[in-house]
Amino acid sequence: MTGDADLEIEEAFRRAQKAHNNKAKLVASLKTRYDKLEDKTEFHEEFIRCLKYVMIIYTREPAVENVIEFVTKFAASFETPVNEEDDVEEDEENEFLNFLFNFLLESHGASSHAVRFRVCQLVNKLLGSLSENAQVDDDLCDRIHEAMLVRVTDKYPNVRIQAALAMARLQDPNNSDCPTIKAYVLLLENDSNPEVRRAVLSCIAPSAATLSKIYKRTRDVKEKVRKLAYQVLAEKVHIRALSIAQRVSLLHEGLSDTADSVKEVIKTHLLPAWLRLLQGDVLQLLHKLDVENCAETAVTTLHAIFSMATNPDDLLQNSIRLDERKLITVDSLSCENVLYWRALCEFVKSKGSEGEELMEKLLPEAAIFAEYLYSYLKSITPLSEEQRADMTQLEMVMTKEFVGQQLILLVGCLDTSEEGGRKRMVAVLQEILVMPNTPTSLIGLLVEKLIGILRDDAQKIQMVAEIISDVREPILPMSEPVDENEKRRKQVRLAEVRVQIMEAKQTLEECISCQDFSRAAELKDSISQLEELKNQLALEASQPAETIKEQRVEKSDPETLLKCLTMCAELFKQMNIKRGICPTMNALIESLVLPSVSNPNPAVRNMAVICLGTAALHSKDLANTHLVLLLQITQLDEPKIRISALRALIDQLLLNGLNILQDKPAPPTSQAPDSPDNSNKQPDQAEEESTVQGILKMLSEFLDSEICELRTETAEGLAKLMYCGRILSPKLLSRLVLLWYNPVTEDDQRLRHCLGVFLQLYARASRANQECLEESFLPTMRTLFNAPVTSPLSEVDTSNVAELFVELTRPSALVQPSAIQAVSVHDSLAVRVCNEILRDVSAPEVRLYCKTLSWLDINTEPGPANHDLQLLLKDILQEVKEKYCTRVIEKLCNQLNGDFCSKSASNQDTTLLNLDDNTGEVVNKDEAKPKRAKRGQKKSSTAKNAKKTSKAESSDESDEENVPEVPPSVRPSRRAKMAALDKTKQDLTALINQEANG
Repeated sequence: MTGDADLEIEEAFRRAQKAHNNKAKLVASLKTRYDKLEDKTEFHEEFIRCLKYVMIIYTREPAVENVIEFVTKFAASFETPVNEEDDVEEDEENEFLNFLFNFLLESHGASSHAVRFRVCQLVNKLLGSLSENAQVDDDLCDRIHEAMLVRVTDKYPNVRIQAALAMARLQDPNNSDCPTIKAYVLLLENDSNPEVRRAVLSCIAPSAATLSKIYKRTRDVKEKVRKLAYQVLAEKVHIRALSIAQRVSLLHEGLSDTADSVKEVIKTHLLPAWLRLLQGDVLQLLHKLDVENCAETAVTTLHAIFSMATNPDDLLQNSIRLDERKLITVDSLSCENVLYWRALCEFVKSKGSEGEELMEKLLPEAAIFAEYLYSYLKSITPLSEEQRADMTQLEMVMTKEFVGQQLILLVGCLDTSEEGGRKRMVAVLQEILVMPNTPTSLIGLLVEKLIGILRDDAQKIQMVAEIISDVREPILPMSEPVDENEKRRKQVRLAEVRVQIMEAKQTLEECISCQDFSRAAELKDSISQLEELKNQLALEASQPAETIKEQRVEKSDPETLLKCLTMCAELFKQMNIKRGICPTMNALIESLVLPSVSNPNPAVRNMAVICLGTAALHSKDLANTHLVLLLQITQLDEPKIRISALRALIDQLLLNGLNILQDKPAPPTSQAPDSPDNSNKQPDQAEEESTVQGILKMLSEFLDSEICELRTETAEGLAKLMYCGRILSPKLLSRLVLLWYNPVTEDDQRLRHCLGVFLQLYARASRANQECLEESFLPTMRTLFNAPVTSPLSEVDTSNVAELFVELTRPSALVQPSAIQAVSVHDSLAVRVCNEILRDVSAPEVRLYCKTLSWLDINTEPGPANHDLQLLLKDILQEVKEKYCTRVIEKLCNQLNGDFCSKSASNQDTTLLNLDDNTGEVVNKDEAKPKRAKRGQKKSSTAKNAKKTSKAESSDESDEENVPEVPPSVRPSRRAKMAALDKTKQDLTALINQEANG
């Protein structure tokens, strides 16, 4: 090759570095030069020589990226259209492309991570630049596949990202054994770098095998990964490919996500995509969500759809049809359209004055809607035991109950300011509550709406009490048996009257014969009276033996008691607790609630416990009276009832604290005043403390319960008590942390989520809470270290637990940092850890404790605490012999002595790419001094991986795009920053020229 040709290649690379150059012209010019050459060997060698200078630079510099783009376009220009007649010519044309691929595949295993990254990047871009019908040699394709399968397991995340992208066109979704699909699934589930997971999500092909893996990424710990997962599902997955449970879960978790960007993706991508597939039919979308079992999720989804609508009138016209009364006809009521109606009314009402005009089109007057509601609920007939066995009839009744529930909820959207409409609605609600066929599932909601309409508290209590009385003691017709003596007496009297009539008729005939007409007239009147008496007596004799009278009858069947207790519980819940217990409420407790606590029916007992717990919130005296009863129920009854009693107990402790028994009247005692017990503690005080200790012991035992719901409820209750400051216990806090990490609770999502949120909020709330965490650190670690092999706690990654405590106790994590103090939580934690190390310097956990010391933010200012810590560290240096531990302790000693400038400089060097101006040699500090891989750590389970913090999730080998945040000790000046930036922006010309001249 001539010198001009050499200059042409170098010149092309030189110009390609500049973004303003037209790369298409550079490609055409170099392609023309290439076509004129008979021997391509020297061209290939020179091209590769220039390319190598790009491939050894790891940072994403604009000049380097421009050259990569130029190389990709130049290689892609050799692709020829598929033509069977020109096979020989095609092989010649693909010679350069094959040569470039061979060079890249030979270089993919280089020791330099920069080279490996550029190889994968070039392979990715080359495959992506080829047309859809491009043909690649099978052997070459297999080699590319094998090389990229190796690189997706590379140590550096950016290499894995490019390798994953490069394999996008090599996957076969129809092949269940496709190695690319398997590699993608492995990366999605196990890769610690979120950018790698995002890269895999962007290129993995949805299929029966991969859909569940993509769906699982919507619960990823990183916001960007969750966001992309929803986008992929919206763009590549049909709604029919998802199960009902998956659709509901996607909407529920997406619309309740903590990140606004994820919520926005649901509104702008997922929901519009699903509606397009359903021709914009919102009711059809609701049908695919099974709204009867996920009503609140469906309402949230509808509100999201409404918020994106441009014309509010379309919301009414396109989905529901209202008649002239502004009602949906009873025959056309369905779960979907009534839920849409309710959600739309609530959405419009939330707009305030802006939605008044539309609200007038959506709902009628209160009186009209009251009659409409009454007529529908009256049509719901209860099922007999035989009918309940028929699933068709049972589903029909459940559907009617759901529709009725949505209609009741619409009452809250009505305008009840008009007196006549409000009175009619109150009367209708009262009548519905008294009706025997009203389903129990609707009772609480009806009472809530009734109390919401009424204005006076006394009237609310009185009206609900009257309804309960009418339901429990309805007026029923009762039959009374007739006395037999009275019946016989009436029969005798009837016979006597008949005899008198016969005698009077005979006398009448005689008078007529004698022509005594005045006497005959008197007899005739007497006979008429006797006939009337006879008829009356005959009617009484013909009546049944029983008489029917109306009177009140007390009902004690479980269904009636459940309805009454539900109304009572709703009343207690709606009333202000500051009002206290009035006589009417107290009468309900004595006559209804307390007797039902011992009812044989579990549902009745459960509702009675709920009533008692709610009522106890209104009166501390009532709580003191029945506290022991609630404690007994939490230990002796069925799980569901125990949980209800436990909730009542937790609510009581949250409201009144552990000193709940302080206001209890002291019982009279005959103890002598000079007795030993009386000199220290009063009996009521001792009883109170024993009760408190008993409560805490019971709650602690519930954390080990085999009943999952009871354990979860206890953990949530303790978390609330600790967060509110009612309990300050390092021991219980340690139990909660161990429960969070315990593999036994891995499937308990509610428990894991509750404790995960609690620990973060608790640690950030105050310094006292961080001090409690500090005290619980060593007990927690000792429990894990001493856990037997058979215990699930032996599987917990102790390093991750230690890192969690360090992150939670950082002074910078406080929401409102207190004034600067001489001793921080990390300072005292360091002293505790040092003392623990000195207890047994040969213990295997010493290595982890030393690593924990290196993570702490220790105050380096001179002071007594600093001096004491230095003495402890010197003692450790004399006792500990392991190199890693001594190196960490020495480094910490240097920091405490004020030698931290060198640390800052070394941190800065690892993130900057240095270019030696004299030699032109490229040196990467990360590559020159590679980091050692982590050793001695247990493999974390899936549950533990989900709890790692952002710092723990960034691997040691991450590049500058994923560098863990390290707070620098000394901030570099602006001039130093500019000098470093100029270095990284140098072009490659000096390097190429120097090598060519040499």
